[in-house]
Amino acid sequence: MFGSLRNYQASWITGDATAALTLAAIAIPEQLATARLVGMPPMAGLLTFAAGSFAFAAFGANRFMSVGADSTIAPIMASALAAAAAAGTAQYAGFATALAILVGALLLVGGLARLGWIADLLSTPVTTGFLAGISVRIIIGQLPDLLGLHASSGPITQQIASVVQQLPDTNVTAAIIGLGVLVLTLICERVSARIPGAFMGFVAAGFAVWAFGLARGATALMGPLPLEPLHLSLATPSWQEFTQLLPVCLIVALVCMMQTAAVVRSFPDARQHQEDVSRDFAALGVGSLIAGVMGGFAVNSSPPRTAVVHESGGQSQLASLIAIAVVAVVAFLAAGAFAFLPISALSGVLIFIGVRIFRFSTMRQIYRRGGYEILLVLASTALVVLLPIQTGVLLSILLSLIHSIYIIARPDCAVLSRVAGTTVWWKQPEGETGERESGVLVFAPGAPVCFANATYVRRELERSISSMREPCRLVVLEANGVIDIDFTGSQMLQEVIARLQQRHIPVALARLESERAQRAAERTGLLSVLGAQQVFRSVDEAIRANAPRAAAG
Repeated sequence: MFGSLRNYQASWITGDATAALTLAAIAIPEQLATARLVGMPPMAGLLTFAAGSFAFAAFGANRFMSVGADSTIAPIMASALAAAAAAGTAQYAGFATALAILVGALLLVGGLARLGWIADLLSTPVTTGFLAGISVRIIIGQLPDLLGLHASSGPITQQIASVVQQLPDTNVTAAIIGLGVLVLTLICERVSARIPGAFMGFVAAGFAVWAFGLARGATALMGPLPLEPLHLSLATPSWQEFTQLLPVCLIVALVCMMQTAAVVRSFPDARQHQEDVSRDFAALGVGSLIAGVMGGFAVNSSPPRTAVVHESGGQSQLASLIAIAVVAVVAFLAAGAFAFLPISALSGVLIFIGVRIFRFSTMRQIYRRGGYEILLVLASTALVVLLPIQTGVLLSILLSLIHSIYIIARPDCAVLSRVAGTTVWWKQPEGETGERESGVLVFAPGAPVCFANATYVRRELERSISSMREPCRLVVLEANGVIDIDFTGSQMLQEVIARLQQRHIPVALARLESERAQRAAERTGLLSVLGAQQVFRSVDEAIRANAPRAAAG
């Protein structure tokens, strides 16, 4: 426990204290706003931050990571909870804590089972797309409170239409406050991530309400923070409600894994020999469990707050522990001051968060360099925006998996030629030709040969043989790109080899370098059908060894 505090050096305390103060100033408005986004009381956001930060400090591996309420998963949870209970009711809060406990259990199991590889299943284009969809939902969902209008439920198009229809009724005071907080936060973020623009905006908005008497109906206010702890009202879901919550739990847990893995890779711990993202998953799970017990909701890692800790000189998780104390002191001493905080100020912060998770620069890079993958960004964005959010995120995840399966199912199968004057066999660029041996086909599957692509690889091999200008006398399978062979792929290769041997065309295997593929080739019987004497370390070696047989054929 508390691994980042082992061998703690006195020289680190200044950096940790500075990072803690900055973290607390940024976390307070974000946690309050995110709690509102989830549909929970403001104090639930602060308790969730405390639970997540303490659990990660105790059990996590990364020394910079900040954990707490997170806007990425908040809309997903809110959508599922709204379908199960009315916001603001004890049942709603109970389901939120039940959801936190279920998510925590999944993350804890995933961490203990060393399932860190799961985070790699989501591609960058799909992740960017569904985050953009969540961003759009957050921004549109907060426009009514920002402008002092009545919020409308229903599809996103209906919410937009409602805002447009009510624009003449905009509360100018609320709009000025909300937009002012938004602009101030954006400017501070642009100057330096360490400047707590949202906190400064909250203070300015609260002072304006107090100084100018805006509390008398001019704008909706948050109200004072209750100092007593939240009472745990864990609602036991019925079987039908449990089946509704479980898919959401899986989605939230997967998004938490993905985001946590990204944070670990962006802010690695130089004192560790290797990342331990699975341990971080488990710590995140413990945080959600504690948050649920305390009456909060599921926690997640925060890339922006982690960046703040790192850039402010934080050296360990002591920064997060000190930040908990700072947040507690502020909540205790300024509980009454929150009564002057306008709701539109919270909406301004949430819109800022929505803008921040809309990764326009990443989209631009994908558009310029990713080819057709920009379509994955657009598709996943549309799914999250137009469908119920949990359905859209789930379909986006499935889209990522389908994309990866397609890449494996349609590998680049190349016909190689020798680079002039060398022994290197390479796929020549279009319009260029290399050296070839008469009657010899050097065929290279560019992926593991498995059930998903076995038929395609066989078809490409047969097409390459039939398109040769001279009769085929030898086939060399260049297997440098084959990192695995499953039973179906091996059966396909054995059938092709048998048919070619019946036509007196020998088949050789060259450069099968993967030990995993070598074991699979032996286990599935491929090597026994091919013959150990037909396995070579280079293409040239295979051609030389088969020259007499090819000539005889």
